[in-house]
Amino acid sequence: MGLREQITEDMKAAMRAKETIRLGTIRLLLSEIKRKEVDERIVVNDTQAVAIIEKMIKQRKDSISQFEAGARPDLADIEKAELAVLLAYMPAGLSEAEVAAEVAAAVVASGALGPQDMGKVMALVKAKLAGRADMSAVSALVKKALAPA
Repeated sequence: MGLREQITEDMKAAMRAKETIRLGTIRLLLSEIKRKEVDERIVVNDTQAVAIIEKMIKQRKDSISQFEAGARPDLADIEKAELAVLLAYMPAGLSEAEVAAEVAAAVVASGALGPQDMGKVMALVKAKLAGRADMSAVSALVKKALAPA
């Protein structure tokens, strides 16, 4: 069963269980997937669905920080609940050691010599780690790996 089918089944289960926040979040996710399909005239695969979920997770994290800065814990709690639902659809994350190993392998594979080659390394790493690691943390590891000794 693909990710989209799983999301649809979870929506039906949330409807039956009357879980309003979970249901609303899943409906938002499905509408984003449908929007991408209509806009680009494609059928979204699991990789593209994960990218959509990542985008929505980033939006929720940004909203949480803004609401907390604005002293609105009620709205931050709603965003945190939505974030928890979205995180359930992400693939299992990699450990720091696994991410570091992938970064080291990408540096060697790209033949990177210094910070000017960061784009080459990030292109390789992003293809392998998309959805399985925080790309800002990966970027920091690449910068550290490419820094002059």
